[in-house]
Amino acid sequence: MTRVLSGMRPTGKLHIGHYFGALQNWVSLQEKYQCFYFIADWHALTTGYETPPDFHVLRREMLLDWLTAGLDPNKSTLFIQSKNSAHAELYLLLNMITPVGWLERCPTYKEMKEELDDKDLSNIGFLSYPVLQTADIIIYDAKYVPVGKDQVPHLEISREIVRRFNYLYNADVFVEPEALLTKTSKLLGTDGRKMSKSYDNAILLSEDLKSVEKKIKQMKTDTNRKRKSDPGNPFICPVFGYHEVFSTKEEQDWVINGCENAEIGCIDCKKVLIKHLFEFLEPLQEKRNKLDREIDDIYEYLSESQKYAEKIAGKKLEEAKKALNL
Repeated sequence: MTRVLSGMRPTGKLHIGHYFGALQNWVSLQEKYQCFYFIADWHALTTGYETPPDFHVLRREMLLDWLTAGLDPNKSTLFIQSKNSAHAELYLLLNMITPVGWLERCPTYKEMKEELDDKDLSNIGFLSYPVLQTADIIIYDAKYVPVGKDQVPHLEISREIVRRFNYLYNADVFVEPEALLTKTSKLLGTDGRKMSKSYDNAILLSEDLKSVEKKIKQMKTDTNRKRKSDPGNPFICPVFGYHEVFSTKEEQDWVINGCENAEIGCIDCKKVLIKHLFEFLEPLQEKRNKLDREIDDIYEYLSESQKYAEKIAGKKLEEAKKALNL
């Protein structure tokens, strides 16, 4: 069966951008493919090595949100990256054949250096994280990696590494992974920037509903609309992006007409959105609370899934070592 692989750095509780940008798609993919989804804690150290977080807490919070969204260990293989040493061993072997120039030209490397200019990212781990990412993917013979259109070039380095390995050792060991295009989330943060917990502009899946209501009421709108009597442009308003996800077509038309003709105020628009957010979040939070009570030890909960991932990865690692005469 065709395999799909993806992972997330453990950042704790997830927000609605994660849900619509990744989780919703992951859940649907597990019905069509053999999916491997992992908690990428080693990747978190490439940029957060100076002050490592409490990974035990962050892993648990994120796993609860995964399960709440519908990921099922009976349908997908859910596992923790750092608990599978085969990833690290293959990463080491791939580092031996990967030219430094390839890594320095990687689009993500340049983007993240600019975005995180307040951090010292001169470490080898950050430079070579695409090699670790490659090891994560190809050790499971994953054919597809779900990514947004803007991330397709980032996957090309994995394909190049696979081609180089297979060519150098005259062995058809690894599968070239392909991008499985997914829709990107339209949900911006409450301040109009990219949604991120570090910006304090995110709406968490597990967030108290009163807090959600407060955030939406304070949410940034069309800055050109100073008064209710001023016509607005919903298509440049971050709030309307939420309506496109949560509201009906009729409600969206009502917002467009009312905003453009100054017939409704921003609070009227937001009240409809708040209602839909409550309807979306309440059942998820009830499910999450139930899971939180039922799952005592996430490592025990994931043990069978983790063992399966280790078995598959270990077999592929042995093929690589055989090609290298190890």
